[in-house]
Amino acid sequence: MFFKLLKDALKVKQVRSKILFTIFIILVFRVGTHITVPGINAKSLESLSNLSFLNMLSLVSGNALKNFSVFALGVSPYITASIVVQLLQMDILPKFVEWGKQGEVGRRKLNQATRYIALVLAFVQSIGITAGFHTLSSAKLVATPNWQTYVLIGILLTTGSMIVTWLGEQITDKGYGNGVSMIIFAGIVSAIPSTIGGIYTDYFVNVPKERLTSSLIFVGILIIAVLIIVYFTTFVEQAQYKIPIQYTKVAQGAPSSSYLPLKVNPAGVIPVIFASSITAAPAAILQFLSATNNNASWVRTLQSLFATTTPSGIAMYALLIILFTFFYTFVQINPEKTAENLQKSSAYIPGVRPGKGTEEYMGHLLRRLATVGSLFLGLISILPILARDLFGLSEAVAFGGTSLLIIISTGIEGMKQLEGYLLKRKYVGFMHVDE
Repeated sequence: MFFKLLKDALKVKQVRSKILFTIFIILVFRVGTHITVPGINAKSLESLSNLSFLNMLSLVSGNALKNFSVFALGVSPYITASIVVQLLQMDILPKFVEWGKQGEVGRRKLNQATRYIALVLAFVQSIGITAGFHTLSSAKLVATPNWQTYVLIGILLTTGSMIVTWLGEQITDKGYGNGVSMIIFAGIVSAIPSTIGGIYTDYFVNVPKERLTSSLIFVGILIIAVLIIVYFTTFVEQAQYKIPIQYTKVAQGAPSSSYLPLKVNPAGVIPVIFASSITAAPAAILQFLSATNNNASWVRTLQSLFATTTPSGIAMYALLIILFTFFYTFVQINPEKTAENLQKSSAYIPGVRPGKGTEEYMGHLLRRLATVGSLFLGLISILPILARDLFGLSEAVAFGGTSLLIIISTGIEGMKQLEGYLLKRKYVGFMHVDE
């Protein structure tokens, strides 16, 4: 189905241009991930490969951090800034609440505020991560560790993060899919061959002959588990709950009833990206504080809350996913606006009073859907981490569930966007012929 859709899409010049533009932007990003920051010994990060927060940061940055490239921060600061701005719109900062009600003009102002906050966060985060990695690595990361060097590296990484954010916005505006998700998607896909190679080396090369059979069985079970997760994730991401809609005023030839489709997981994969970004940055800073404060007890306590190698850290990660799922579900679908739009369209839900009744009904329904979505996202993200602890798998495999969620969700959204655009063109073409 995917290849047939792609074949049909490539026949349309405008669609083909969008696809090629997206590929070009991704190639630019991938080239940037291999340009190491001057004055940095990127190989020193190999000694930190078993740190969970490094793999988490690398995941959110689109695997640009492992080379400590100019794009090392990726879209992580922008994601964090987006969370901050959305939280401030919830009756916390009056100016942001006002902008949120101003339509397109307000949206541009909020986007500008998000960029400014992301700029500050990127600079602070870049210096903190650089200093932390330099302290933790066995071979020193920074050639000349002084404040001038850290400021210069901070400027370079901040600039790189802003460029990646801009590239993501270009994909959103002129290409296909959500730009932030596509950037992360590209980094995850690029790391798949090395992950497969690592599993092959660990279970077939670096093992004695008498253990090859057990390794083969284990890898077979691992492949089956991945296929089950892919099937289950695809099923849930495409599942819909259809709300019946009736119209009081029906135009001639128009249907008197319809339905409002809601995804079973309305928030998509964004809560997982949010949780990963929020978890990774504090973990990196705490790791630096641990090294500079002689492993103080208060730092160790905080570390356990953000490290996915501890039960409390795993619980915190799952809790963040659940909270962000509820939060983003109501950001995506506002019950008050939905009820208002239905009333303006002379539509109503059978058995539900228009206005306040519809708003309450939608709020109750969204809470139920968010509960299902949060449990689904939390389960898929946590299972590989638990499997790592039980079977001694690598850190890369531990975040395989999160990676699969991002890959599948981004792929499905991209396909739906292609289908929608092709359907729109056929409809417009049909109308043009009739005229």
